[in-house]
Amino acid sequence: MIHNPGFLRLVEHVKQHVKEQTVSEVMARLNRGEAFHFIDVREDREFATDHVKGARHLGKGIIERDIETVIPDKKAPIVLYCGGGFRSVLAADALQQMGYGNVVSMAGGIRVWREAGYPLDKPSSAM
Repeated sequence: MIHNPGFLRLVEHVKQHVKEQTVSEVMARLNRGEAFHFIDVREDREFATDHVKGARHLGKGIIERDIETVIPDKKAPIVLYCGGGFRSVLAADALQQMGYGNVVSMAGGIRVWREAGYPLDKPSSAM
């Protein structure tokens, strides 16, 4: 996908304040049995097509509204991902501004997760 220059500038600016982890780092956390909230911030239709196995869905459009209900502990570890790692950076920045101190964005998003062959949940209707 080709992104507009203003959007890319915003993402690059925000990346200065947001911690990112690679898909392999996130998978290593899962393999170690590390407990964290794994949140997909993509649109509903994207999540319905497929998503990282075990991830919960809180779309970018509602995450700020609903996060305190879903994850009231602002110290809880949270990993966010989207399609390519841009929206999750923006969402991580918003959560940090809301007081969440242990949030990371998964660099490359589900695109790189798929390329790595890591587990996905695919509803039977999307297969």
